[in-house]
Amino acid sequence: MNRKLFISASVMGVIAVIVGAFAAHGLKPLISFEAMQSFETGVRYQMYHAFLLLFVGLSATLPETVKKGILYLVLLGVVLFSGSIYGLATDTLTSFNFKSIALVTPVGGLLLISAWIVMLISFVRIK
Repeated sequence: MNRKLFISASVMGVIAVIVGAFAAHGLKPLISFEAMQSFETGVRYQMYHAFLLLFVGLSATLPETVKKGILYLVLLGVVLFSGSIYGLATDTLTSFNFKSIALVTPVGGLLLISAWIVMLISFVRIK
């Protein structure tokens, strides 16, 4: 399980850096200031959760089942939360109307919050 966590964290981190650099250099002149701020929020949360997965992988106190649950909550949460923010921020550049799927953003956020709560509960249960 730790291997999956480390690989997932690394891939998420790499993608966050690439997408962030792309936004700073390629998107900045093409989207509004507000859209750029939203895009940066997606990148920031993706990177925060890459660090979370690294921490979970390094933790010797979390059971494997909890680690697995956190991994899946974070992966799906980042795809829905950050992914939808990326789409919404660049909505004016595409022919797809990302506003039609904007409701997945809070669902992704709830999944990310759930991952932290699962970890918290596991830590509280330590004797």
